[in-house]
Amino acid sequence: MFKYNCLNNIAKVGLDHFDKNYVAVDDLKDADCCLVRSAAMHDLDLPDSLLAIARAGAGVNNIPLDKCAEKGIVVFNTPGANANGVKELVIAAMLLASRDIVGGIDWVSTQTDNENIAKDAEKQKKLYAGHEISGKKLGVIGLGAIGIKVANTAVNLGMEVYGYDPYISVDAAWNLSRAVRHVKTAEEIYANCDIITIHVPLLDSTKKMINSDAIKLMKNDVILINLARDQLVDEEAVISALKIGKLKKYVSDFPNPTTVGQEGVIVIPHLGASTEESEDNCAVMAVQELTDYMENGNIKNSVNFPAINMGVCDKAGRIIIFHRNKANMITKFSACFGNAGINISEMNNKSRGDNAVTMIDFDSEISEDIISGLEQIEDVFRVRQIV
Repeated sequence: MFKYNCLNNIAKVGLDHFDKNYVAVDDLKDADCCLVRSAAMHDLDLPDSLLAIARAGAGVNNIPLDKCAEKGIVVFNTPGANANGVKELVIAAMLLASRDIVGGIDWVSTQTDNENIAKDAEKQKKLYAGHEISGKKLGVIGLGAIGIKVANTAVNLGMEVYGYDPYISVDAAWNLSRAVRHVKTAEEIYANCDIITIHVPLLDSTKKMINSDAIKLMKNDVILINLARDQLVDEEAVISALKIGKLKKYVSDFPNPTTVGQEGVIVIPHLGASTEESEDNCAVMAVQELTDYMENGNIKNSVNFPAINMGVCDKAGRIIIFHRNKANMITKFSACFGNAGINISEMNNKSRGDNAVTMIDFDSEISEDIISGLEQIEDVFRVRQIV
């Protein structure tokens, strides 16, 4: 029996994928695993019983990844589950910024007592005229699940699309339209594109990557769209650029005092993935990731440990060892089993940066003494036995 805790409301369609072997608990301290959306976890006391955290969404900046890794807690996210919802809002953002639709609607809403509204609208509409997006150059920074959908849709809308992602995966490359021009530097996008949308994770290397230096390289009257993370953009630099006419519009999905009410800024109340379909998809994927890990030890879409999969265990036992990615670790593990006369049936080892996972199947049961011996090895975070 596994116990799970929800730190936020998680869509029922996802939770319904838990079977009778899972029971919900109200307190994190009692949980074997948990699901989270936006709740801040950095200051939470993570119990020793906690084995896994599943983020029902892509961003994980609300989760202490290093702390979790050192405790052997696997953190999952759900890449691509909300991609279509965000993509559709990006397309809406392009239209809202290219044509002053919001300004026109706001004017109409003030004319409730105007009997000549139809006639006056014909005169007024020239103030809200804009540009079509067909034929414009769109720069997509980050070609992950969302960026690819945006790029491919923009191609179908008649746009000339530039894509930049130095870490594009093989699968992503296969799914990207051949019409997308894959450039090697972000500077090429800054110099050529009329509209720029950013879809990269928030890392030390990407924080405020759109800054005054980047803006200087852009064409005049560029539309900048940020529905990824607010800290990817130096918003004070953006406001300054809007005031001098360097940028035409800035569309953000992250309300804050810097941008709200500023001329040239369209601020959306964090609606990127706020669709029923996106929330359902994220919840289902999160639960599927948790159940496969809890029952089999398999890891997919973790952000702090490598992916590893040995299917369903059909041997006498399976253990998963979480450890630092250092030399001779496998030798030390094998010595523990050899000294106890335990035969290894199958073994897999994967690494990701400083962290690694070793999964081992055995033809005979593993004693607590062996587990304890493995836990004593230097640089081992956690040893988990699948029972």
